[in-house]
Amino acid sequence: MTQKKVVIIGAGPGGLSAGMILAAKGFDVQVYEEKDRVGGRNSSFSLGPYTFDLGPTFFMMIDVLQDIFKLAGKTLEDYVGLERIEPMYRLDFSPDKVFYPTTDRQAMKQELERVFPGNVAGYETYLKKEKKKYDALIPCLAMPYDSLASFFKLRFITSLPYLHAHKSLFRHLSKYFRDDELALAFTFQAKYIGMSPWEAPATFSIISFIEHGGGIYHVMGGLNQLSQAMAKVIEEHSGSIHLSQGVKQVLVEHGRAIGVELQDGTNVLADAVVINADFAHAMTRLVAPEHRSKYTDNKLKRMKYSCSTFMLYLGLDTLYDIPHHNIIFAQDYRKNVAEMVNQRVLSKDPSFYIQNASRTDDSLAPEGHSAVYVLVPVPNNRSAIDWQKEKGAFRDRILDIMEGRGDMPELRSHIKEERIITPYDWEHDKNVYLGATFNLAHGFDQMLIFRPHNRFQEFDNCYLVGGGTHPGSGLPTIYESGRISADLIMERFA
Repeated sequence: MTQKKVVIIGAGPGGLSAGMILAAKGFDVQVYEEKDRVGGRNSSFSLGPYTFDLGPTFFMMIDVLQDIFKLAGKTLEDYVGLERIEPMYRLDFSPDKVFYPTTDRQAMKQELERVFPGNVAGYETYLKKEKKKYDALIPCLAMPYDSLASFFKLRFITSLPYLHAHKSLFRHLSKYFRDDELALAFTFQAKYIGMSPWEAPATFSIISFIEHGGGIYHVMGGLNQLSQAMAKVIEEHSGSIHLSQGVKQVLVEHGRAIGVELQDGTNVLADAVVINADFAHAMTRLVAPEHRSKYTDNKLKRMKYSCSTFMLYLGLDTLYDIPHHNIIFAQDYRKNVAEMVNQRVLSKDPSFYIQNASRTDDSLAPEGHSAVYVLVPVPNNRSAIDWQKEKGAFRDRILDIMEGRGDMPELRSHIKEERIITPYDWEHDKNVYLGATFNLAHGFDQMLIFRPHNRFQEFDNCYLVGGGTHPGSGLPTIYESGRISADLIMERFA
């Protein structure tokens, strides 16, 4: 059989995942990336001598990527160094209530008794029941949903008792724990998908179990090293990655994709096209309106999107004695989330995440220095926030809290390098629709068959990967989207 050619638009983690598998199976894989480096939001950048991950900093479900490397005939650990983080993170609810969850069962029970006495039995029940839920749902998420017939497949039917789509994540987790703040310790992960734990479906309780059951890892050099390793595997299998070569549009003839037009006007023909760009951005910029009967501009505007993020990247001339991962909760967390998701205003008392990766990895900054990463969930650009006007004051608000509750005294005096990324920047510089960094929202009306399909619905020979398609946002599920789409392409040309 003549070698089939696959063009992948974007060198983000979903496209790299699909590309690894397809290249290993003999396809001619050509990846076109607009930026000068691979990874998309899973890339890196430097400020002077300091190195930062642009986006994800939690590496979970490592078995998903291990399996993808195996499909490509490789071993993940041959390409990256992994360090398990224990305790997983510091959760700061108030100055007198700081919690350090760990996957060490005995240590976790002791920590529960220290901070939330009387909840050990609930924790044990949580582990037992959520393990059953995880085992039922993960196979369900690993298959495509192309039609209503998908709901009659055995894997989906067996998962039905565990979907819990009729109740909220917070309500579901509260049944295990007496203390609301402890329930929040197992529900704050809703922010990984850009949603409120009081609105996100209880289906997503598996996210906290993924952490508590399998642990959290750091990749030495930063999580960006995962994308670099995946790109290397593609090239080892004779695939090509073309950096600084963006795609202008998908070429469509007679209801099927036939290739792409590059930004320089060159046409590249292919047997299949994989879109690994932000979904709504791709629809409005890469697919002509006449080829979008389902995802029209008006339809895209009506869809629901996740929150955005305000980012601070700080190169410091000191190293603070705080954990690798830190989450500072607002005093009224529910109000903070409502302001972000429903009212779309900036909270005076925000919650946010601090990564102190130099505590674990001395390759990110000079000796005695540190590269500190700060992520603040904020409204997406459906808000009326003028970020050019607000970003200075909001930055100062975050630094004030970091110097106080964050246990980083005199932080401002140690800043040697700094970069800010606002929702405006995510949209206009990073091609993220509405600046919604976690892509389409994950309500049940935008999941499974109701989410854009891995086999694109608008025309043939086109496939989607990334957070805007099934199974959803987050590194492990994005990797899985690449595997699903690669499987569909291999079935198509078998």
